[in-house]
Amino acid sequence: MENYTLQILAELKANGSRIDVEQTTALVAAIKKARHIFLAGAGRSGIAIQAFANRLMHLGFSVSLVGEISSPHSQAGDLLIICSGSGETGSLVSLAEKAAKSDVKIALITMKPESTIGHLATTTLVLPGSTKDEQSNTDAFSQPMGTAFEQLAFLTFDGLVLYLMDDLGETSETMFARHADFE
Repeated sequence: MENYTLQILAELKANGSRIDVEQTTALVAAIKKARHIFLAGAGRSGIAIQAFANRLMHLGFSVSLVGEISSPHSQAGDLLIICSGSGETGSLVSLAEKAAKSDVKIALITMKPESTIGHLATTTLVLPGSTKDEQSNTDAFSQPMGTAFEQLAFLTFDGLVLYLMDDLGETSETMFARHADFE
């Protein structure tokens, strides 16, 4: 078990070192500029984006998970952040198309910037990895399907939170004041 864990960590470290700083900076700028932030993903990528939504709320941003009953109507000036390794998930493509028609900015976290959603996105952050549909290259990606992407997305989102904390002067204590108390 230890060997697998160390292999996963080595893979994430190698992939993480390939993330483009300019793309990350552009995503942070889009987040800070947004009136309201909607977040969406499917499957395991959806779980990672849910955790990011939670931390953005703790940072004081106005956020909603797409599909939640309390999610407001979108408006121009809003941002839709989609996490999709392939950029081709049908429900997310439909969502991105609707957002684009509504003048909502789209940020995509993906492995495939040339995907359907990638062409609609105003901001794209490319994370290295292989999609569930691709043959795994065992020299570069030891984990099955999109696992390495999903893990790196989760870690990248946490890195973005730390960056935003520094930039906004937030601390764990100031964020905790926004943490749910009805649990």
